[in-house]
Amino acid sequence: MSSTVCACFPRRAYRLKDLSAPFVSCWSCLSIRKSTRSDSEMGLRSDPDGLQNQGGRSAGGEGWFRGALQRILRQPTPNDGGVNNHSATDGNQSPNNENLDAVNLTFEQLLEEKHFYEASLLLTSRENHLFGELTEEVSLQLHKDEIDKLAADRRDLQTLVLQTVQQTLQLSLQDINSEAAASPLTTLTSAVNAIYQQEEQDQLWKHIKCRCPSNWKKLHDSTLRALVASRMDAPSADPAGLGEQSSLQLDIHCMGRQLKEDLLLVVNTVRRCYPPEADICHFYALLYHQTFSARLKKIADFVLDDKDCTFLLRWVNDYYPGILEKPELASDINSAALGKLLPKELLEPLEEQYLSKQKDELATYMGRVLEEERKKWNKGHKPSGDDSCDLNPLAYDIIQFINGMVTAGNVVTGSLDKAQRITWPLTDLVQRFKAFQEDIIMQNRPNSKAYIKANLGSIEQFRDVIQRKEDLFPKKVQRTCLTVLTEMKQSAHMYLLSPVHKLLKPQYRKLGTSDWLKKNVFDKLLDSIEQELQELQCPAKSSHQELIGLFHQEVTQEYVKRLLRVEVKLKDKEQQQAACTIMMDNAESLHTLFTRMGSKEDWLKEILIKIAEVLKLQDIPAIQVQMVSLGSAYPDLREKHVSALLKLKTNISKGDRKTIKETLSDILKQTSAGTVSRQPFFSKIEVK
Repeated sequence: MSSTVCACFPRRAYRLKDLSAPFVSCWSCLSIRKSTRSDSEMGLRSDPDGLQNQGGRSAGGEGWFRGALQRILRQPTPNDGGVNNHSATDGNQSPNNENLDAVNLTFEQLLEEKHFYEASLLLTSRENHLFGELTEEVSLQLHKDEIDKLAADRRDLQTLVLQTVQQTLQLSLQDINSEAAASPLTTLTSAVNAIYQQEEQDQLWKHIKCRCPSNWKKLHDSTLRALVASRMDAPSADPAGLGEQSSLQLDIHCMGRQLKEDLLLVVNTVRRCYPPEADICHFYALLYHQTFSARLKKIADFVLDDKDCTFLLRWVNDYYPGILEKPELASDINSAALGKLLPKELLEPLEEQYLSKQKDELATYMGRVLEEERKKWNKGHKPSGDDSCDLNPLAYDIIQFINGMVTAGNVVTGSLDKAQRITWPLTDLVQRFKAFQEDIIMQNRPNSKAYIKANLGSIEQFRDVIQRKEDLFPKKVQRTCLTVLTEMKQSAHMYLLSPVHKLLKPQYRKLGTSDWLKKNVFDKLLDSIEQELQELQCPAKSSHQELIGLFHQEVTQEYVKRLLRVEVKLKDKEQQQAACTIMMDNAESLHTLFTRMGSKEDWLKEILIKIAEVLKLQDIPAIQVQMVSLGSAYPDLREKHVSALLKLKTNISKGDRKTIKETLSDILKQTSAGTVSRQPFFSKIEVK
């Protein structure tokens, strides 16, 4: 069976089920055309005059159109899948009976019942039949009245369609669940289908000069643009109230709230009325973005106070992106394509104003905290807490303030790099902190030691935060602060430990002498050290541990230094064995004491034991092996240290000492090339 598809719009043609002949109906022209037989053979009136009645189409002609419509409306509408079908489906009535009933209505009745899509189809049918038969310009002039009537009806339909579009954002949850035949959701769907149907008509008859294109899609877009503008011009107020906000902040907040509510309505409801290819959710988002952006640009042109500036930046970089990233919206709106609400040339001055204000606030706050500590020290106060064991609030307060400001700055500016600039005043603070500590040390008041101990805790806290939370600080600020804090820590350690070493010096002098070989000499030294350790308790556990560990190392270095002065001669194996035993006992006692007081420097015991082993050994190869072991473990061991140690053993010849030193020298050359050295020890021991 052959057929002819309608030439006006082949891609929308459908075959009619007719046993007598193949016919084709077209969605665009809504006409029925015969493929191979004449109209008379099909029982249709082919005489065009028979369709004329009082300057228009006869009732029979109108019935012909309606017959075509009835066949076509049994097919799905272009946007049938966009909304729930509210037609009755009981009995023998088909799901499309509502559409079929609408075909039996006049154009005016269709408008009254808000069947806009069916009314558009009726206009399309009249238009296609008119322009399909009257192609000559003269013929068109003869039917001017009919053309004018068609245009007038289209204007009436256009007005109602655009009114429906304009009321889009008045939809509610009740409208979604409504079962009414002419529910707002169904009406909007019908209007949208009519718009797209008329767009196709514009393309079909664009060559007809006397027919003005409807451009309903452009009118639809401009109507939504005006709708969005009106919603943002008069946004609904927050019933819960917004606290103490300026009028500018209130305006921005209400516009943002309106934007959020309307976009959620579009995503949850309105999009059901549009075909997927319309991408209506993103289109609405674009309109709101452009409108909101235009309003904020006008606001940004004014000189804003600091609070309004911060509020505006927060909306641009935080609140607004947060709305678009909500799970309900993110899948339907391409937020990246929308871009920023404000252009770079408007954002940068606002960000600079905000960052400058934050830097000033940080500098003022840190200066006030430091000045408070200085006043307390001048008045003779000590850091709070039992035995000065509480942390100085200086570091804690400032660190908390910095962390809060940078975190907030990252949110407000939308950039961590920009937020880090807030911490620039920290370099000035640590310099002032260092000067304050130098004053404390120089004046050496009764409360100075307590403040220096507390400062060690503050220094440790600052260092920990700067090293661990690198994201809070620019690299330059980080390097400068760490350098100054290291200098402060070394100065504090020297201030606290120098008097202790001075007090212990008389007992240090007995080490490595003949008196040293007597047990009670070292025991007295241990008692004195333990007494001084009690006075070195620091506020923070970590800073106390570091101070005691440093003291442990300096005492061990003093022990070795005194031994290498060679004030005692070990002439034979028995004396050397006795010295080894004493030295090992000393190493164990020293390690036990300092470990109990908080030191973690276990490696210091190992050094003393290795040196004691050298004193005990008698075979030159064994001594060589032990010295190589010591030199490999501590590459800062030098020939002068080895020479002094071997001089304690007077039974070793000068040649043997030279051999041992040469062996060690070769090993040290190899290890220094690729081995990472431990903490320095021998480099701090001077040997004459």
